[in-house]
Amino acid sequence: MSDITLTPIAVPPAGTPWRKAGFLQRLLRRPTTVLALVFLALLVGAAVFAPFVTAYDPLGGGDSALLEPLSPGHWLGSDDLGRDIWARVVHGTRISLTVGVGSALFAVVVGVIVGALAGYFGGWLDTVLMRIAEFFQTLPRFVVALIVIALFGTSVFKMIVVIAALSWPQLARVVRASVATLAQSQFVDAARVAGMGHGAIIVREVLPNAAAPIIVLGSLDIAMAILIEASLSFFGLGDPNHVSWGAMLNDAQQYLRTAWWMSAFPGLAIALTVLSFNMLGDALNDALNPRADSK
Repeated sequence: MSDITLTPIAVPPAGTPWRKAGFLQRLLRRPTTVLALVFLALLVGAAVFAPFVTAYDPLGGGDSALLEPLSPGHWLGSDDLGRDIWARVVHGTRISLTVGVGSALFAVVVGVIVGALAGYFGGWLDTVLMRIAEFFQTLPRFVVALIVIALFGTSVFKMIVVIAALSWPQLARVVRASVATLAQSQFVDAARVAGMGHGAIIVREVLPNAAAPIIVLGSLDIAMAILIEASLSFFGLGDPNHVSWGAMLNDAQQYLRTAWWMSAFPGLAIALTVLSFNMLGDALNDALNPRADSK
């Protein structure tokens, strides 16, 4: 599974661009971005209020309507056990967003700490941290996640930790490059002269000005984590205590011709969710990039 690549993002000057009045206009200037934000808002709402938007138990056995097509009783049909597809898709949103957002936040924290230390202090610390990052970056994410989960068992928390451990190197290298440039800036020199410590300079002066690539990469890491979680669940390595879109696709394999709805709707949910996060990442890249004003 190939990683998502980004176009280079210029390091913003001391006045961070997302604080400008035109940030929202630049972010929402594409209709596709508005659609992506609306879809993601609906997705979050469905995850939070899942018990209220469906009356069926997503895990328990359903009624006698086995493999029922779309109907008033089952909006998206039912599976081979009579379970409502709509209920399972809605509840599956929780796992996808939990793993996606959780692993992205974990990766951002680790990547920012490693990248900031390497870029600000440089020297032997930079060399050691970047060699570690390069080692993790050479590992194929999905294959390593597959092996680790298969060996140590599956759970939502383990998925988050494994995916995050494989996602932070790219962000760390981007942060390191931004911080190394900003560390030579005049406003950082002024902060040093004013008596600020290294920690305060990094947190208060440097990182706020390097936040643009962090936000963009974080949003794209969510999409990648959702894909990895769905793939692991498709291979039977998901948490059996929770509904997963990937597990739904696994169950639907033998019914592709007789019950197309079993695979169509969870597959559509994965595709739209990943596409929405990718479009949001592209829009954030343009909106946070100072050069976007001149386009």
